[in-house]
Amino acid sequence: MRRALFLLGAALAAAPALADNPQFEGADPHAIVIGGELWVFPTGGPGGSWSADRFGAFSTSDLETWRNRGELIRRDQIRWIGDDGAPQHFLWAPGVAAANGRYYLYYSVGPQNPTPSRIGVAVADRPEGPYTDSGKPLLTGGNGFEAIDPMVFVDPKTKTPYFYVGGSAGATLRVFELNPDMVSFRREVKVDQPQSFTEGAFMHERDGTYYLSYSHGKWNDASYSVHYSTSSSPTGPWTYRGKILESDATHQGPGHHSFVRHPKDGGLMIVYHRWERPRGEGPFRGERQVAVERVRYAPDGSIEPIRMTDGAAAPRW
Repeated sequence: MRRALFLLGAALAAAPALADNPQFEGADPHAIVIGGELWVFPTGGPGGSWSADRFGAFSTSDLETWRNRGELIRRDQIRWIGDDGAPQHFLWAPGVAAANGRYYLYYSVGPQNPTPSRIGVAVADRPEGPYTDSGKPLLTGGNGFEAIDPMVFVDPKTKTPYFYVGGSAGATLRVFELNPDMVSFRREVKVDQPQSFTEGAFMHERDGTYYLSYSHGKWNDASYSVHYSTSSSPTGPWTYRGKILESDATHQGPGHHSFVRHPKDGGLMIVYHRWERPRGEGPFRGERQVAVERVRYAPDGSIEPIRMTDGAAAPRW
């Protein structure tokens, strides 16, 4: 596997890094395609260059050379973050949506205890930012609900933007319709809870079928895996379809993923994180790694089990 350290500092933010699977250090990768390039917005980043006090972005045109796109927003630029009185805060699990000619960065603010977790949203004119926070939380957790892991899906049929959020200790998924401004809710849509849901919901659509995929298990052990359910609607009811990505002999706890379409052949790809270690139960320590795989559908529309790859066996963009 070819690897090169990401160079740090604002002046070197665009320095390239070479990688096969795993692509780079990081977790909770939200991936979107912008101008034919794959952009990944993770928690953390390579070489410890991004801690839980800020977000960065990374892009590639070949899944071989990655460009560090620099700092999007820092914790100290979110004025409301200390309003809950908690002694410390962390930024996790970003999600990005493009609308209205702008980019919207949704993110989780922890801890869950002693105060509830919250979701923030910041706006920029470019995917690399800089992002300006909206000025208040979009959603606050509590009463057993953790406000974490935001994801926006725009229904191709109705053009309605849906906001998926929640999970972890409460293992509760909530869904909202966003207003056109993308920084406020029109209404909450009551949904049934998907089977085996823990956190990290992601929605995509194919031929009229809506695929709700999500992580199951504990984030730092071998139980972490990706499952999915389907529906004829972006808000259910859900039909559970099973597990599609799980630990193997040399990679553990794959999950918190995104799906993207390859811009050239239209094929589906999954961007996810995993632990690079032999089989074991955990809890694992250290850093998770971002990887990318091809995804294939069976003739009946189900998603075939995904095999994790290493090195040059990784797909190309």
